[in-house]
Amino acid sequence: MTPFSFEIIAKDKKTRARAGIIKTARGDVLTPAFSVVGTRASVRGLSPEELKEANCQVVLANTYHLYLRPGVDIIKKFGGFAPFMGWDRPTITDSGGYQVSFLWAPKNDISEESARVSKITDQGATFISHIDGSKHLLTPEKSMEIQKALGADIIMAFANPLP
Repeated sequence: MTPFSFEIIAKDKKTRARAGIIKTARGDVLTPAFSVVGTRASVRGLSPEELKEANCQVVLANTYHLYLRPGVDIIKKFGGFAPFMGWDRPTITDSGGYQVSFLWAPKNDISEESARVSKITDQGATFISHIDGSKHLLTPEKSMEIQKALGADIIMAFANPLP
C-alpha cells in the first residue's frame, strides 16, 4: 500500500476553515490547493517543467477520457498517467461519472435514437464513446479499477451527477 495521509496544520475557529497537508507517495500537497486539470494526461500549453515553475502541486486527469484514449493498457505500460505525462508530483483522477452522464455523441457517427451517450441503471452507466461510437459499461467498481490502473495518488468515487 502506498503512503497516504492528511494532517490539519491550522484552523480558524470563527470560520471553521482549515489548512492541511495531503501526503502521497509522490509528495505533499498543501491545502487548500488549486489542482490543474490535465484531462488527457497533459495540460494544454504547459510542459511539466513549466507547471513546476508555476508551483503546481498536483495534476487532475480524467478517467473517462484516458480510458477511451489512449487506453488503460498504454497508460499502465508507462507506470501510470504521471510518468506517461512526465510528471513526478501528486496526481488525482476523477471518476468519469460526470462525462458518462453528460457528454453527447456526435450526430454524424450515431443515429438520432442513440445520440444520448449514457443510460444510468443500478448496474452502472452504459455509454457510447464520443470517439468511435463503441458501447461501454462503467460501473463504480470498474471506475475504481481504471483509476487504480491509471496510478493516481487520489481517486474519486463514481458519481451520478444531477442535471
